[in-house]
Amino acid sequence: MADAPATKSFAQYRRLFFMLLGMALFAFIYYCPPWPDAIDPLGEHFVLSKEAKGALAVFALAATWWVFEVVPIGVTSITIGTLQALFMIRSASSAFKDFMDPSVLFIFGSIVIGMVFTKTGLTKRLAYKMLAIVGERTSMIYLGCFVMTAALTHLMAHTAVAATMFPLLMAINSLYADDDSPTKFGKGMFIGMAYVAGAGSIITLLGAARGAVALGFYKDIMDVEISFFTLSMYMFPIGWLMVFLLWGFFMIICRPEKSRIEGLKERSKRMYKELGAWTGRELLTLAVVFATILVIALKNFIPALDPLNKTAIMLCSTIAFFLLNILDIEDLEEIPWNIILLFAGAMSIGFCLWETGAAKWLAVNWLQLFKDAPGIVFILGMAFFVMIMTNFIMNVAAIAISLPVALVIAPYLGVAGEVILFSSLVTAGMPFLLLVGAAPNAIAYNSKQFTTGEFVMYGIPASILLMVVVWLAVTVIWPLMGMTITVPVP
Repeated sequence: MADAPATKSFAQYRRLFFMLLGMALFAFIYYCPPWPDAIDPLGEHFVLSKEAKGALAVFALAATWWVFEVVPIGVTSITIGTLQALFMIRSASSAFKDFMDPSVLFIFGSIVIGMVFTKTGLTKRLAYKMLAIVGERTSMIYLGCFVMTAALTHLMAHTAVAATMFPLLMAINSLYADDDSPTKFGKGMFIGMAYVAGAGSIITLLGAARGAVALGFYKDIMDVEISFFTLSMYMFPIGWLMVFLLWGFFMIICRPEKSRIEGLKERSKRMYKELGAWTGRELLTLAVVFATILVIALKNFIPALDPLNKTAIMLCSTIAFFLLNILDIEDLEEIPWNIILLFAGAMSIGFCLWETGAAKWLAVNWLQLFKDAPGIVFILGMAFFVMIMTNFIMNVAAIAISLPVALVIAPYLGVAGEVILFSSLVTAGMPFLLLVGAAPNAIAYNSKQFTTGEFVMYGIPASILLMVVVWLAVTVIWPLMGMTITVPVP
């Protein structure tokens, strides 16, 4: 017991140190003299304005506070909007409007679906059925959860998949541990779910919006159209290779304390039977969720549905749950607003870096480092930049700010534009470092099985693994599949 006050005192000093560090980084970047222009390969200058430098300052403070949890992550997000308004980096209306961006409300709707699965008992039904199939070995439980997560992202947005899987994993974790205390099994299962949701989402255009937007963007620049099936063909081996590598990764760094949960298979079968017949509320929930997923998926194939906004479709499911009395006001009050605010702040800082030109300045400066490098180094450099930036800003924006510059440099290094696009899409889908990088990361955090610092700690080797897979794809897998990697130098 004597160590408790000392531990508490250390935590307080640690919190104070990183709180002041974030403020110091903000002040240093914001008040230091102007930085040199970024110059792209065509000689165009990109000035880092006072507002853009302010965006980088907010970015530095937010990253420090998020990683070290100086304050609740949602409060750091509020700080992002507040600093933009106070220091006139952007207008208050712009800074705070992003807090209700359609992407944030899409995450809200996805989380509501997860809540409904829990309340109606569908989560337990799915969890018990899966455990009865995969058995008692914790390694197989890991694999079963990861494969199910990745497979679902082929058909629905990875945010919705994570929100659906989350309560299922909570039910499984409750069968593993006697209380809610963090375990290695819990860390591996929840962080792994977030990672493989990203890995699976790169394979089809249904897993995330980034794919469709990037292909459209590429068509505008290169006048080359890449089909849904071409994307899936090249991404399938990469996405599933990452799923199985991540399974091995978590079996090493988060090896479960128990190799098996004795009696789990029989217990799962018994508990499934005890749930009884399917209820009307369960069937209604499935009908609403299936209809929502179907309409969002069909948007990619039926032109008449294209004008429908996916967030509006998702929120129709939320409204339906209340109209059908599946949810009530008490459920609304249980929404994890800390997670919603986290993504609201992420959208705000992302748009801030984009609109002020700070992100473009970073991209041009980074890619200029590789203008005389070998082709493979340039490809990996581009992919690395997108991987890092997508942890802080929208993955579509990370591609949009860097792809035009990369496509100008690429021909002079004998690199085909197609390989630049696909390698960028791979890393854009797997932000393993920060919770704000993707909604599944934040949803997993709600399990309370890991800290933001632990997420970063596991994310560093996972990101290195991702870059090795990108190298393997560029040098071996994609050439064998017929992708053009090199072109004649003009």
